Amino acid sequence: MRQRLVRVVGGIVAATAMLAGAAACNSTNGNTSSSSGGGDKCGLELAYFGALTGSAANLGVNIAQGAELAINQYNEKNKDCQVTLRKFDSQGSADVAPGLARQVIQNKKIIGVIGPVFSGESESADPIFEEAGIPLITPSATRPTLSTNGWKVFHRAVANDLAQGPAAGNYIKSVLKAEKVFVVDDQSAYGSGLAEQVKKVLGAAVVDTDKVQGDGKQNDFSATVTKITSSGATALFYGGYYQNAGLLRKQLTGAGWKGVLVAGDGVNDPGYVKAAGNDAAEGSILTCPCAPAAKASGTFVADYKAKWSVDAGTYSDVAYDAANIFLQGIDAGNTTAEKLNTYLGTVNYKGVANTYKFTDKGELDSAQIIVWAFKVTNGEVVPDVEAPKS
Repeated sequence: MRQRLVRVVGGIVAATAMLAGAAACNSTNGNTSSSSGGGDKCGLELAYFGALTGSAANLGVNIAQGAELAINQYNEKNKDCQVTLRKFDSQGSADVAPGLARQVIQNKKIIGVIGPVFSGESESADPIFEEAGIPLITPSATRPTLSTNGWKVFHRAVANDLAQGPAAGNYIKSVLKAEKVFVVDDQSAYGSGLAEQVKKVLGAAVVDTDKVQGDGKQNDFSATVTKITSSGATALFYGGYYQNAGLLRKQLTGAGWKGVLVAGDGVNDPGYVKAAGNDAAEGSILTCPCAPAAKASGTFVADYKAKWSVDAGTYSDVAYDAANIFLQGIDAGNTTAEKLNTYLGTVNYKGVANTYKFTDKGELDSAQIIVWAFKVTNGEVVPDVEAPKS
């Protein structure tokens, strides 16, 4: 399988349109963020499905804002024929997701879903979207098995953890040269799956493992801290999301552990630094099957900052592209969910973050796979300039 290598470690990539005459609002659980017009292509709706509240909400907000920017810009150019974005706040919960997905499919104007954002909620919501025949593009759910269920509506706009996991593992081996590694995961579909891929690469270098509670259910990690500090490990891989990772890193530093925390895209957010504190987070390595949003092409970076008064975050640019793929399909006359899903199987779309072509399983074409490594430096998550280049 040919991969576009952006930054390579051990053969795996490691550094590696809306409002005019319509009012927008940041509402959730099926509320609209724009108004609709009339006509064959008009009055159609897309859904954002993912966390807007909860312990990992930052990642979802990044995605929702990227998607909304694309639809805002589309509507500015099509004032007489608007597309509506409806937001469904899953809270990142696999338990909340099924009921929310049923709300989506009951709205017959919705013909495409941007999301679900996380892997766990994808596992519980995607079968409902499949049964209803509503196509989805997830900008961020990376669990590999999501594409192995025979779902015809599933499409993933980033690489899965079969790329990200080995990238992280090879970074630990080849850049950090850690001989002893401790692996912790939060028992989520995403976190545990990613950790398993890392362990496969590290093999005997994994001296011990532990599991913690995810979804912000745990604040005291003293038992895990004790295990890590007594293990002799000089590196820790954490499979999960940024809030827990930050608290664990903070408590490890407080206990005197000097090793390096490495984690995946679920931790690749300023919220990690906030939870850990600048000093504790310094030097942490965070991977992502995405390029830095700051490197997105065209006017996206400036447009996002102008719209939201913050810089684009992890997956903001991918979500922008996902929304524009749907909008291009609608413009081409694919005005039903069935037609739009068929269209996605033929798309070859050059966006601001990547070029998108999907396999018959809904995976991103292998030629477009990218994984980057980021490093916490002076309190900011930035591309890791120390990682070797291909």
